[in-house]
Amino acid sequence: MFSPLDQPILLLVFSLAVFWFSAWLGASFHKKQAELKESTRGDLTLVLGGTLTLLGLIIGFTFSMAVSRYDQRKDYEEQEANAIGTEYVRSDFLPAADADKVRALLKEYVKLRILYYTARSEKQLSEINAQTTRVQEEMWAAVVPPSLAQPTQVEALVVSGMNDVLNSQGYTQASWWNRIPSAAWVLLVAISVFCNILIGYVAHGRSHYLFVILPIALSVSLFLIADIDSPRGGAIRVHPQNLESLARSVNSQVRR
Repeated sequence: MFSPLDQPILLLVFSLAVFWFSAWLGASFHKKQAELKESTRGDLTLVLGGTLTLLGLIIGFTFSMAVSRYDQRKDYEEQEANAIGTEYVRSDFLPAADADKVRALLKEYVKLRILYYTARSEKQLSEINAQTTRVQEEMWAAVVPPSLAQPTQVEALVVSGMNDVLNSQGYTQASWWNRIPSAAWVLLVAISVFCNILIGYVAHGRSHYLFVILPIALSVSLFLIADIDSPRGGAIRVHPQNLESLARSVNSQVRR
């Protein structure tokens, strides 16, 4: 489903146009009214200062939310690679035939997880998720029968490791769904519009550069927040470097 928050460039262009129009609208309101008294202008300046301060705080908090979610996605990518690598080593405790099967499935699984991080289109992502579910079922089916045949602590360790592999994928998926709430975006845009209207109203008759400085600054801020918060649409994305390193490692190993 299309979302403007997953298109940071589009958000940049649209927000810049909206904020500039808001500043122009504020100046137009001023034109239709008589010259403000000095006391009224001072009150407006005070209101503008307070509103800009509030806007700055909201932008700061929203940026912090976006960065924390980005860091969370990076942490889960690392944990997922560690879980898969650990289970790959633990597969040595299985009988030879079962161990070979589990290792082959884990190699395929690593490739799918890398594709998950790099996929852009919804169609490609849907295919990857379907294949991931299939491989997960096969991996679980590969470790359960040997463990039931020989219910030892060592076999239980293998099953526990596979459980960690499956859980880590769920944690990763949840972190990618954990985005900045829409209400926060609505509040941020609404206060930005009000601030630009006040800027246009107060700065009427002065340099035209005042009408573009705040819209540009706000648009760039929203662009950066949306870029960091978007797992797939932005330029700042989590690169699966740990999974890629694991893939190179397991593919270079020669088993007897």
